[in-house]
Amino acid sequence: MQTIYPVLLCGGSGTRLWPLSRKSYPKQFVQLVGDESLFMASAKRFSGRAEGLHFARPTVLTHSDFRFIVTEQLAEAGIDPGAILIEPEGKNTAPAILAAALHLAEKDPSAVMLVAPSDHVVPDVSAFHKAVAKGMAAVADGALVTFGITPQHPETAYGYLELAEACDGSGAAMPLTRFVEKPDAEAAKAMLAEGRYLWNAGIFLCAVDDIIAAFMAHAPDLVAPVKAAVAQAEVDLGFLRLAPTAWSGLRDVSVDYAVMEKADNLAVVPFDAHWSDLGGWDAVWRESGGGVVTSGPAEAIECSETLLRAEAEGQEVVGIGLENIMVVAMPDAVLVADMRRAQDVKRAVEVLKAKGAAQAEQAAKDHRPWGWFECLMAGPRFQVKRISVHPGAALSLQSHVHRSEHWIVVEGTAKVTLGDEVRLITENESVYIPVGAKHRLENPGKVPMVLIEVQTGAYVGEDDIVRYEDNYARG
Repeated sequence: MQTIYPVLLCGGSGTRLWPLSRKSYPKQFVQLVGDESLFMASAKRFSGRAEGLHFARPTVLTHSDFRFIVTEQLAEAGIDPGAILIEPEGKNTAPAILAAALHLAEKDPSAVMLVAPSDHVVPDVSAFHKAVAKGMAAVADGALVTFGITPQHPETAYGYLELAEACDGSGAAMPLTRFVEKPDAEAAKAMLAEGRYLWNAGIFLCAVDDIIAAFMAHAPDLVAPVKAAVAQAEVDLGFLRLAPTAWSGLRDVSVDYAVMEKADNLAVVPFDAHWSDLGGWDAVWRESGGGVVTSGPAEAIECSETLLRAEAEGQEVVGIGLENIMVVAMPDAVLVADMRRAQDVKRAVEVLKAKGAAQAEQAAKDHRPWGWFECLMAGPRFQVKRISVHPGAALSLQSHVHRSEHWIVVEGTAKVTLGDEVRLITENESVYIPVGAKHRLENPGKVPMVLIEVQTGAYVGEDDIVRYEDNYARG
């Protein structure tokens, strides 16, 4: 049985799915369709045994801000991770894939890696496993294998793969003629009619020594600094932090541009089962069945071809007489757009960033290693938050220079350290934290603990924290 090492890439920001997907909590971690996140579904897809294949524990490439989200969601999915490599900064897919290959080569020089984005939808997992098994024959012959999706419509948001001839239906790997950039509408229609073009899914299967050799041949400038970043990586709470100095000088480049478009040993495995990268709200609408799609507390009255999605508790979204409209309502931001303009949603992020709006990148819920918090109300000298702490988790031992805090427990029990005193605070009880006092909040229970925090002071920003002890090594 052949062992395959899955490599999951999960550093993207998914701006076309704003306001639900934001830089601080991007789409791969969000529950967009179904009852689990795209990242969790991807990790499950590449686990266990199937079609004569054995999937090893996944290697994950992510950013520091997402490292605890990754471990939390893998635990929820029941998957024990392999290495979690922390990129010091985003440099696109080429450096990330090379780092994973070099890391795996140290463990197993004969390893075969399956590289995939962590934000795709592939409902027929068995069909995909069969496609991977088909690709293994080409890998054994030294090919770098990519997977091409049989187009379902003339899509302009995807790149394409051109084959020398139309697919023969066998599902076996075929030679690749060239990569095609995202086309305009007319070109997409022509390619769909011709039958020799597949959507480029950005999924790759290859032996680690073959992909490393390809980098040395076609992108040699990346090899030495990535090798240094891996060799000098430091273990931090079980994560592997790639060395920032070596990493910072790398060029930002995709693996397609750096290697794949130049390599002469590429093969394509056609995949004709359902697939989506959920690259916009129109894709989410289609994935949800099309027609009139509602999610959360949303109601549609005499609407057609419309998506209404409400994400806030106590919120009601109602659409009347809408056609080809998408509405996504969050506690702090609302998107209303023509369905045909789904690819333009990223422009909303650009406009909000230009005006300095926090909603451009910061999610309404701020996820932390110990749980999450959200702002309920804020003014010049105060802020009211709801804070949820995971069972057994603890915030850092800390103090604040500019603000005092008043905590009221509304669910569960809090263990509070205030100076030299430690006590338990139960539901409907409160505690006052003076300015400058060392304090810590813990959840000693087996269910989430929720409290309301009222901050008052001259400054209530998140950077007014002096940490003395922290379970998560945040400094």
